[in-house]
Amino acid sequence: MAFHEVNSKVNFTKLEERVLQFWQDQEIFRKSLAQRQDAPRYVFYEGPPTANGLPGVHHVLGRVYKDTLPRYHTMKGKLVLRKGGWDCHGLPVEIEVEKELGFTGKGKQAIEDYGIAAFNALCRESVLRYVREWQRLSDRIGFWIDMDDPYMTMTNGYIESVWWILKQIWEKDLIYQGYKVVPYCARCGTPLSSHEVAQGYDDVTEPSIYVKFPLRDQPGTYFLAWTTTPWTLPGNVALAVNPQVTYALVQQGEDKLILAKDLLPHALHGEYTVLKELRAKDLVGTHYHPLYTFLPAEQDHAYVVAADYVTTADGTGIVHIAPAFGADDMEVGKENDLPVLQTVDLQGRFIEAVTPWREMWVKDADPLITEDLEGRGLLYRVATHTHSYPFCWRCNTPLLYYARATWYIETSKVKQDLLANNEKIEWYPAHIKDGRFGDWLANNVDWALGRDRYWGTPLPVWRCEGCGHMECLGSVAELMEKAGPDKLPDPLDLHRPYIDDVTYPCPECGETMQRVPEVIDCWFDSGSMPVAQWHYPFEGEERFRDQFPAEFICEGIDQTRGWFYSLHAISTLLFNEPCYLNCIGFGHVLDGEGQKMSKSKGNIVRPWDVINAHGADAMRWYFYTASSPDLPRRFSTELVGESVRQFMLTLWNTYAFFVTYANIDHFNPLEHDLPAAERSALDRWALAELNSTVAEVDEGLAGYDMTGPARRIQQLVDDLSNWYVRRSRRRFWKSEEDADKVAAYLTLYECLVTIAKLLAPFTPFLAEELYQNLVRQANPKAPESVHLCDFPVADPALVDQKLMADTRLVMHLVSLGHSARSQAAIKVRQPLAEALVVTRTAEERASLQGLVDQITGELNVKALGFAGAEQELVNYEVSPKPREVGRKYKALYPKIKAAVAAMDARALAARFHAGESLTLTVEGEAVTLAPEEVDVWSRPKEGYAVAEEGGYTVAISTALTDELVQEGFAREVVRRIQTMRKDAGFRIEDTITVWYDADRELARVFASWGEVIRQETLATRLVEGP
Repeated sequence: MAFHEVNSKVNFTKLEERVLQFWQDQEIFRKSLAQRQDAPRYVFYEGPPTANGLPGVHHVLGRVYKDTLPRYHTMKGKLVLRKGGWDCHGLPVEIEVEKELGFTGKGKQAIEDYGIAAFNALCRESVLRYVREWQRLSDRIGFWIDMDDPYMTMTNGYIESVWWILKQIWEKDLIYQGYKVVPYCARCGTPLSSHEVAQGYDDVTEPSIYVKFPLRDQPGTYFLAWTTTPWTLPGNVALAVNPQVTYALVQQGEDKLILAKDLLPHALHGEYTVLKELRAKDLVGTHYHPLYTFLPAEQDHAYVVAADYVTTADGTGIVHIAPAFGADDMEVGKENDLPVLQTVDLQGRFIEAVTPWREMWVKDADPLITEDLEGRGLLYRVATHTHSYPFCWRCNTPLLYYARATWYIETSKVKQDLLANNEKIEWYPAHIKDGRFGDWLANNVDWALGRDRYWGTPLPVWRCEGCGHMECLGSVAELMEKAGPDKLPDPLDLHRPYIDDVTYPCPECGETMQRVPEVIDCWFDSGSMPVAQWHYPFEGEERFRDQFPAEFICEGIDQTRGWFYSLHAISTLLFNEPCYLNCIGFGHVLDGEGQKMSKSKGNIVRPWDVINAHGADAMRWYFYTASSPDLPRRFSTELVGESVRQFMLTLWNTYAFFVTYANIDHFNPLEHDLPAAERSALDRWALAELNSTVAEVDEGLAGYDMTGPARRIQQLVDDLSNWYVRRSRRRFWKSEEDADKVAAYLTLYECLVTIAKLLAPFTPFLAEELYQNLVRQANPKAPESVHLCDFPVADPALVDQKLMADTRLVMHLVSLGHSARSQAAIKVRQPLAEALVVTRTAEERASLQGLVDQITGELNVKALGFAGAEQELVNYEVSPKPREVGRKYKALYPKIKAAVAAMDARALAARFHAGESLTLTVEGEAVTLAPEEVDVWSRPKEGYAVAEEGGYTVAISTALTDELVQEGFAREVVRRIQTMRKDAGFRIEDTITVWYDADRELARVFASWGEVIRQETLATRLVEGP
């Protein structure tokens, strides 16, 4: 038996392509599911992406996280189905098709002129256009997901399940049509829900204006109001004041102004005189002249009303009320029976009646309205204001708050249920529960469900054109029963425009029942997937019960306002229970400089560029270890390359080292069985660290932590490479196969095989490569793939905490010893006579006795001694500080300095280090020196270099005898010959002949150390001369 040879110059990209082909040829994913068919379920929901564009690195990040835990739980003995899905409807798709048709900026009429059927057909094609690219990338990064039978939100079966859900909510009397002010995208021509709006906020700086509203009965007196939306002023019908705020009448020039007293210094510019204070209740009911009268109003208007939401945080403490353009304004309008003046059309342009600016986009009219007010003497001043403003989450158009009728789900009625069910969910990070998500639920508003668009799930509400009777239908069968089978489109397509043509007689009056024109929010589609992916309740009932709720979901942290919310809301509305129990929200991916990636900046990193350069595992590993999931992380090809060097190449070189020597010695792990108790302390330490890592990784992954376990594995690999292998090299090199050599092979083999299994959920390609060579090559009867294995189980008996702590201390002392060597500029290859160590406790000193050889070997010293304290290894110098002590004792300072210099510096240093002051008598005067008033310097004793940290000290002897110098030369010769061997391409086991030409000094080295040089370099002869 021999392991396949391992080349230290590995190409991870090509390696992964071979592994990927193996998985596909042997159907490993399918087999991983089949072997767990009767096992307990672990349920994962895939958040459906919209495949109308190429996936980016943030999609890779999400898929990496979503892949890890299902792999882990599969190895833990669970069945994890991992059904894939595609989000097919909504503005993301429609806008893409509009761009292709050249409709951008032309509004919805262009779509209707083109034809809804033709437009929706293109939307369907667009959705499927990039599915292959998404699948190719998903496969390439090792994301195992079942795409043979994915759910698609545009299929008839999925839509029918959504209809059923809507009917359940309808029958609970929680769906209604209301006339409200809604966030509205004029470009897309549709209202948006609060969770859609939450995804599109951006900080903007724009003009704000202070406007004078002239009182009707008091010429020259004005209410002063402030607004950031001048375009809403033609719709003004009232002014609002806060009943709890004190107002003031001030004289400024010829004008008298009324505003909140506390805001006078902030709102007014220039000198003014306060004439009197006013109570808010005295202002209520006061009429003013409206700024504009483009539209007639039947109700009384243009007067002051009271509203508690008016604040004095900014502005003037007086708010202008336009019910058509503000939710609070609409409520105030209803309370006071104010008219609604709708001066803007559905395209966001002023209507014909607003003659100066008719058909103008309202935001473009802002400066013109400002100019008009100034010309009429009604503009007090213009300022700039930076605030957060909502933009359309898909087309980036500024949203308008616009009064119109649309359909709502009354989620505010189930707010307490939403909050209670949130308590049953574990969030990662935990602060999301009561923070980002909990706050969102606590401030819940009704879900604006209807969309005045085309490509989406049609709202299944039919309304009678005669009596207004409405019905919500919950299935195709119900529709067929009411309309008759001949009325349904053939082939069946539940989308617009075909479903719009399906009518039936009103059960109340016999007139025609016509479907309302709206489609629904596409977030409702994706949030319905726990039910609709199985076409429940029409089929798949057993599968639905089996796969509800999810144990785990994972998406970007912004989905607290998106998919996380829609899932939670729909599940609460339907079942009053959560549909997921554990949720990870991950942060954004930034460029290498920490900047947001964007096409305009040219800093987009393409996933395939990284994969082709370093491989998918490298990208995966970087995502795991760079930061915890919820934090933003910098990302670049170079940063991924660094993770290759720090981890993957370290592991690969350790693996290559083992295989190389195992093949030389024909080592077969199946032929040996050596209990850990019979192995060396170094072996037992490696096994202790291994089993400790297994326990920590297992616990971490079970607790939805991926970063901690990945970093723990990286630490183990680093320890194996830089400590265990380095300390064990001679055990592998020696020719005889004794128990010590077997123990070294077994220990390293067990570590590498276990690491491969630990890595299987993280870096599935590399794990497979190690497993196939180390395990399957030795034992063809072993499971076919590492991904068909069980997850490693820690052996607590092997976790020797004391040995682990002792070895960590050894490593720390060795690190200090290397620092001391560096200070003395003596290379590690140069042997030294001794090292002296100071530990913090006698117990630590005793523990090190059995590990002395590891310290001496690593530091390349002949002996190790222990000192009682740091003071034994250094000389001290103590001197009073001239500034502090000179200022305090003036002319006495030189004699104080001399007196201190004459004292025992070591004892003084100990006193001052302990924080104690020193009192002495100088020239008959008592002098007290505090620790902060003296300088204490330490210098290594003659012949030593010293390093200290954390209460530990290591000193190395710097004296070089002739014998030590010769041995150092010999080690240098060995190093150079080994380099020549490597450059010449010799195999490790090849023997060589060495010819050398030496001066007198080097000849002495060969004479004394020739046998060592020969053995170390596998030289059969050392020949002097050319």
